Amino acid sequence: MKIIEVKSLYFPEVKVIRYGRFCDSRGYFSEHFRKSELLSLSFLSGYDFVQCNESYSRPRTIRGLHFQWQPYQGKLVRTVFGRMVDLVLDIRKGSPTYGKIIAYDMPANNEGDYGEWIWIPPGFAHGNFYTELTKIEYFCTGEYSPTTEAGVNPAASDIDWSVCDIELRREFLEILKEGALISEKDRKGFSLKDWLSDNRSDNFLYGSL
Repeated sequence: MKIIEVKSLYFPEVKVIRYGRFCDSRGYFSEHFRKSELLSLSFLSGYDFVQCNESYSRPRTIRGLHFQWQPYQGKLVRTVFGRMVDLVLDIRKGSPTYGKIIAYDMPANNEGDYGEWIWIPPGFAHGNFYTELTKIEYFCTGEYSPTTEAGVNPAASDIDWSVCDIELRREFLEILKEGALISEKDRKGFSLKDWLSDNRSDNFLYGSL
């Protein structure tokens, strides 16, 4: 695996990892995952990847915003084909950016000389939306636990979008207006206010993760 760049987003704990591809007239070859190489990055030190998921979504799909504890679940996500816009919400109690959300545009880049992962550590709720048929892949640092997971409704009125890219925010609102494809489970997600008043939110204390 050839890691060529690591950059932080608005939340410095959230990283984008670019890895190289070997391109020629036929297309490209890429080693997009090598455990030892990724875990040598300081911000991934101490983690392990124990589960890999694949998701296929139709245009106008919104997923999230999901999080888990016992075990905590960090996610390393990439777009296989199509276009994903990743959503990351700070749910760490006491954080100066609690309740703020960012969006990161991750279209498949099949002609370029690099691909991208986005790393979402524990303490952040994760979701995404899609404007075309899209497949994504993501590695998790904890096995899925349906009894210790929850979510914030991505359309909750008390999410703070002030630091989000304006154009990506506009696209999100347009999908909601047109009639988004959202699971009933996600529609019934918490508002930020209701989650903060839930005792389980103490599993996500700023500075303790």
